[in-house]
Amino acid sequence: MLTQQTMEKMNGMKLSAMAEAFEHQLGSGEHAKLSFEERIGLLVDCEWTAREQRKLTRRLRSAKPRYKSASLENVDFKHPRDLNRQQVLSLGSCSWIQDQHNLLITGPTGIGKSFLTCAFVERACRRGFTARYVRMPRLLHEVAVGRGDGSYIRLLAGLAKLDLLAIDDWLLAPLRDAERRDLLEVVEDRTERGSTLIASQVPVKDWHGVIGDPNQADAICDRLLHNAHRIELMGLSIRNTKAAPKTTPKAKP
Repeated sequence: MLTQQTMEKMNGMKLSAMAEAFEHQLGSGEHAKLSFEERIGLLVDCEWTAREQRKLTRRLRSAKPRYKSASLENVDFKHPRDLNRQQVLSLGSCSWIQDQHNLLITGPTGIGKSFLTCAFVERACRRGFTARYVRMPRLLHEVAVGRGDGSYIRLLAGLAKLDLLAIDDWLLAPLRDAERRDLLEVVEDRTERGSTLIASQVPVKDWHGVIGDPNQADAICDRLLHNAHRIELMGLSIRNTKAAPKTTPKAKP
């Protein structure tokens, strides 16, 4: 009876993982051999692990990565695209996010920029950082809608609070004046407050021309390039390589 009451109290205090582990211990002969301190430690570990997993699940859900299975462990280092394994593993420590530095990933279409971006987002979430992945056209649309429905300031504040904002498909098309101003607001709010990851098929040297207005382009680029790490990919599209049909050798006559 006392055992049942204890489990009910655990569940009432939202210690469901601890209650489940407690019930498992009661039915296990192996745990009977452990000391009181060891058994309590195992119960606490189970509850702590379960809570950390729930936090991670919430962070990943909020991050909205394009590729759900993306992780640095799944990055393909065999495909020839000038991807430095040591650099990726070093960035995987997330110290650049801790230091509020930026990361720029550039390269031709199909080279794996989006997957790599999502992998860094996933790693950031695992390290306890808040993150969000968004394509630039979607980001500009959200900001424009926010300006119209009154949620503009709240949206910018939410973006500014993120430890990592990953913007994919950066500068796919020339920007209109309102888009330039909105983008500058997003970048300015995050300067020295959080890290921004940019993934683009447009080389950094061409960003000014695509942004348009020289003054706003200078302001945006200066804030992103300052303290920025760079990954510059080169080579053939991974998608085309994987999609290429395998040819079978002709039979000898």
